[in-house]
Order: sequence, then structure tokens, then C-alpha cells
Amino acid sequence: MLYYLFQYLESEYQLPGAQLFQYISFRSAMAIILSLLISTIYGKRIINYLLVKQVGESVRDLGLEGQSEKSGTPTMGGVIIIFSTIIPVLLFAKLENIYIILLLVTTLWMGTIGFIDDYIKTFKKDKQGLKGKFKVIGQIGLGLIVGCTMYFHPQITTKDVTTVTTPTQDVIARTEVVDMGPEVKNTTTTIPFVKNNEFDYSRLISWINPEFAKYAWLIFIPIVIFIVTAVSNGANLTDGIDGLAAGSSAIIVLTLGIFAWVSGNIIFSDYLNIMYIPRSGEMTIFITAFAGALVGFLWYNTYPAQVFMGDTGSLTIGGIIAVLAIATRKELLIPLLCGIFLVENLSVVMQVSWFKYTRRKYGEGRRIFLMSPLHHHYQKLGKHESKIVVRFWIIGIFLAILTIVTLKIR
Repeated sequence: MLYYLFQYLESEYQLPGAQLFQYISFRSAMAIILSLLISTIYGKRIINYLLVKQVGESVRDLGLEGQSEKSGTPTMGGVIIIFSTIIPVLLFAKLENIYIILLLVTTLWMGTIGFIDDYIKTFKKDKQGLKGKFKVIGQIGLGLIVGCTMYFHPQITTKDVTTVTTPTQDVIARTEVVDMGPEVKNTTTTIPFVKNNEFDYSRLISWINPEFAKYAWLIFIPIVIFIVTAVSNGANLTDGIDGLAAGSSAIIVLTLGIFAWVSGNIIFSDYLNIMYIPRSGEMTIFITAFAGALVGFLWYNTYPAQVFMGDTGSLTIGGIIAVLAIATRKELLIPLLCGIFLVENLSVVMQVSWFKYTRRKYGEGRRIFLMSPLHHHYQKLGKHESKIVVRFWIIGIFLAILTIVTLKIR
């Protein structure tokens, strides 16, 4: 909203400084500052309100050290992240931008599913919360919206650019980026660590018959649904100890912010020889607001946590990360960038699968880990949760660096 206000003031009255709002970098800086202030200042008020309403976490006895002390800690803290993200985005982003609209829909959609789940657990005293099948239906619904929008919306495109070098009288020739034609609708994505690393999903079906390329949505949309479901569940499983999900997600989101910024800038995308995605740079405002909200929430969520994000936060975080990766055409980097989420997911799948297999074969279920998800395994080994969280963060930073390196190493 402020973007449009200052655009009007600059065009009509030439207000000094109003032109700053035309720059993504300035609006991103303002967004992260405001989201940090909202989440840290008003976050405490929300926590106090949750305490008054007795919105406390009912902790199951899993035999973990310090677990009983967390009983009664306010949950549903994900609303802090949601409000601290949405308000700066509404103020500083271009609201007609399709990527911003898609991210706002994702935030509200997944936030609503998570809120219903937390509400049932807290107020209906049902520890199971929203039934798993309804969560999955909600995730599939969001994946369907995202997939259809990415495939059919006319403003979601890519564009070819090139660099032309013009001889001059100086020793150094003049180099400039030249626009090379119209925007193109496609289902192209990026394959990391590979030269000429663009891959079009339509190839998965067009090899049968070139005419089948127009049915690429039959491949693309299910892939999007799978990614949204997998990443949101991964974030949900990671939210098991104080600060782990929020801190890991902040690292992931800031990395995706770098991709969104360079992919949406014609000069940087040409210099790095990566896909240029028109209008995608606007996502940087959402990403910085979201990262600020996560860091501000972390102020109250680090050990010992004063509030838990609940499914309101974890499902929302996973959904947003999935959509950001898909929108920046970097979804194939998810296993690397979201490695923490991946191993948490895999640890549960391996544990459950092995337990069922050994129970059928030997009549007694056996375990690979002392407990799953993986962070609980280390708790069972006697590691303090603060040490586990910080070490997971360090691994997350390492994975983020490797992900950024894929911009040039192919």
C-alpha cells in the first residue's frame, strides 16, 4: 500500500525520497525491519494473550529430559509469524504481482489448516488434532492451486537475454545486456551442478509424441503437489525442539531470497548465466518479511521456549518454502537446501518401515534410531537440545552455502 502511495506522491508532487520505493532492495530492507519489530514487540503481547486464554501445549510423555517443564507453554505461536509477514508485505510489495498473490494465498491457506489443527488439540482436548487425511487434502488443494497458477497464468514466464559487446576506442569494450524477445510460457526448471542446466518437464511426455507437450500439466501439477506436501510435512516434523524449525527455516528462506533476487534481475541473471524470471524479484520483499518474522519469533522460541509455533506455524513455513522453491525454478535443489527437513522425514519413514518389517519377520518390532524424528534420537543419547539445535543450524548453513554455490559450479 505504501508502494502505491509513494508512487503517486512521486509522480504528482515529485516528493523527495519517494522514488526509493521503486527499488526492491529498499522495500526489502524496510520489510525485514518492520517484520522484526512486529514479531519481537507484539509477539510478547500475543504470547500473553495465549497465556490468558490458556492455549497451552499438552506434552506427551516420551521420556525425554526436561519434557515435563514444557507442559502448558503457549502454542499457536505461528500466528506471530503469519501476522509479522503479511503486514510488511501488504505495505511494501506490489500487490498485483502474481508471485506475491500466490505467496499470500499459501500463507493464509496453510495457516488456516494449521490453526484448525491446533484449535482441535487445544480447545477440543483431542491430542490427534485435525485428522491426517484432511491435512493431506489441504496440502493437495494448495499444490493444485500453485501448480495450475504456475502452469496457466500468463504472467508466470521466463525470458532469454544475452550480452552484446560493442568495440570502443578505449582498451575495454562496452558490454551491455540486451533483451532478446518475448516472454515464454514453459515448465522449465533448474538442474543443479549440470552444464546447460535447464530442464523442461514437458520432455517427460513429449518424447512419446511432440504433440503431447501441450499436456505437460499432467506431469507438472502432480510434481508440484508432491513437493508442497513433502516440504510442509518435513517442516512439521522438524518442529520438535525449541528453535529448530524457526532457525533452520530462516536459513533456507534467506537462501531462496538470493535466488529470487538474482533470477528477477536481468543483469545478474545474465552475469550468472541463470534463468531470468520476469517479476520474480518482487518475491524478495515477501522473503525478507518472512525471514524477519522467523528471526523475531526465534527470540521467544529459543530454549527455554516461551511459545511454540504449533502446526499453525510449521505447516505454513513448509508450504511457503515449497512455493518459493517452485516459483524460483529451484525445486530440484530442495533435497540439498532443505536437507534438515529431508533427514527428519527420512528418519521417521525408516523407523516406521523397519519396525513394521521386523515385527512381521521376527514377531517383535525393532528400531533403527532410539527415537524418531532424528532430533529426538540425539536427545535420547543425552545431548542437550540447545546443542542439537545449534549443530543442526550449522549443518543448515553449510547446505545453504552449497546451494548458493550451484549458481556457478556446473
